[in-house]
Amino acid sequence: MHRLAQILSLVMLGFLMPRPGQAQQKSHDTIPVKFVLAGADTIPSITLSIYEVYGKLPRKFRKKRERWTRLRNAVYVTYPYAVAASRVLKDVNAELNQIPTKKARKAYLDTKEKELRAAFGDKLERLSVYQGKVLMKLIHRETGENCYEIIKELKGGFNARVFQTVAFFFGGNLKSEFNAEDDKDIEMIVQEIRLYNHFYN
Repeated sequence: MHRLAQILSLVMLGFLMPRPGQAQQKSHDTIPVKFVLAGADTIPSITLSIYEVYGKLPRKFRKKRERWTRLRNAVYVTYPYAVAASRVLKDVNAELNQIPTKKARKAYLDTKEKELRAAFGDKLERLSVYQGKVLMKLIHRETGENCYEIIKELKGGFNARVFQTVAFFFGGNLKSEFNAEDDKDIEMIVQEIRLYNHFYN
């Protein structure tokens, strides 16, 4: 008799308890959950979300990752400007070859400089010193000329020297060049950009 009463109570409990996915009447002190019957016990069944837990990186690896993240950000920010500089330089050189007089060439360069300042001036001025250094390497990568040579060619040797002096005081060097061996991390990031942006291909 005791066994029968136990079975009947479990059956009644099974009818009263909500089934998985079954709605329960609103109550202020209960939360409907799925359950599992184990013998005479009713056990709430809750599926937890999966979370991945990683150990803290050693200090030297954290520093390496910080350097990589900083460089990657700088390349992503400045590479479009290097590509634009390459295109502009080709257009300017092609146009200068068609202009016969020195005066007309100077007037053309002044006009072009104003256009470029209007288009890129504010954006370039907001670059950090570090981003500026990366940009100079990328310009050399895209044009085959360092920034000093480009300024000297377009604005004259005196202007190139003035700009080089200013760059020096800010820790930069207009003569810095892209080196495939030393700058392989930059190259890797450039290839990543080109892979996902068909615009550059």
